[in-house]
Amino acid sequence: MPVKKEELVPGHRKIKVQALALKKELRRKQRFRVAIFGSARVKPGDKVYKQVFELAEMVGEKGYDVVTGGGPGLMEAANAGHFKGDKLSKAESIGLVIKLPWENRGNDYLEIQHRYKHFSKRLDTFLELSDVMVVTKGGIGSMLELFYMWQHLQVFLVGYKPIILIGKMWEELIDWVKKTTLPEKLVSPEDFDFIYIAKNNKEAMEMIKKFRQLDKTEGKLRKIICKGAHCVIPKKIRE
Repeated sequence: MPVKKEELVPGHRKIKVQALALKKELRRKQRFRVAIFGSARVKPGDKVYKQVFELAEMVGEKGYDVVTGGGPGLMEAANAGHFKGDKLSKAESIGLVIKLPWENRGNDYLEIQHRYKHFSKRLDTFLELSDVMVVTKGGIGSMLELFYMWQHLQVFLVGYKPIILIGKMWEELIDWVKKTTLPEKLVSPEDFDFIYIAKNNKEAMEMIKKFRQLDKTEGKLRKIICKGAHCVIPKKIRE
């Protein structure tokens, strides 16, 4: 069974879902938004559901907005965890819901939502809204999101936005990409500057906080160097 609101926050607040006003959201420069991608097929009770819930709870506690696909599974875990963490209701939980025959409504933890008929426009909105993108366990949809975001970054169609991958499956995928494309010069070493591998929530959250620090001090994000949960801003940055 999905996590109930009353089980998350005693005396829980009632959520009034608003429609997404994209231009208005993009003008709100003070907002820091973390997109969390993941499978719709993972059920409550699964250890990965719990992991994503706890990561999003930390995001909410820091006052950062969360952006998800707004559906079930790990998307619901992210919105529900964020709902619990954002006890003072300072942050926003945004869902970009895709219209599918079997999935046509947002989960119960969205504060702002918009529905899309096409994946491409939905993905473009993720790119526009998000400062940091986190990819958790997922299938074809999550892989589409990863590579769509990555290609836009590779060709500089958007400014620098980090992609944080959590889980062994992504670490193995990136290793495969490096082994099969770099020797043939099908990609450049710099293309991997956008990719960060986190083994757990602690590492992922430290990366997110460091990028927030950059965003507040310089008004833009850029590459950092991480070893485990320790992240630093290098002195020499490729512009």
